[in-house]
Amino acid sequence: MANNFTEKANFLWSVADLIRDDLKRGKYQDVILPLTVLRRIDCVLEPTKEQVLNDYNQYKDKLKDLSGILRKASRYAFYNTSPYTFERLLDDPNNLAKNLNAYINGFSENMREVVEKFDFRNTSGKLDQANLL
Repeated sequence: MANNFTEKANFLWSVADLIRDDLKRGKYQDVILPLTVLRRIDCVLEPTKEQVLNDYNQYKDKLKDLSGILRKASRYAFYNTSPYTFERLLDDPNNLAKNLNAYINGFSENMREVVEKFDFRNTSGKLDQANLL
């Protein structure tokens, strides 16, 4: 377990090293914390992602409020209707910023509200401009 923790800590420091010249030291948390939260949410939703997408596509033109159906499909109080996952975002590196925004917009309102508290759209824009996203 200690080895796994060390690997993760080293990875986080490597991210800090990448952004060092483009962001102030005090702004590292503006990158690391939201990406960590997004990745964790992505992992939690991954097992039910296809079911959520199937239900979304099946009912999006038939029902006004899909939240109950999609929460049930995800097995959580939140869901994501974007076709993207963190892994799928990497399939199109030239459009990463645009696709990341689509991924964030795909979250249910309650989770999108949490993510937006980080002001990550602004940070991701800066990272994109610096070619660090």
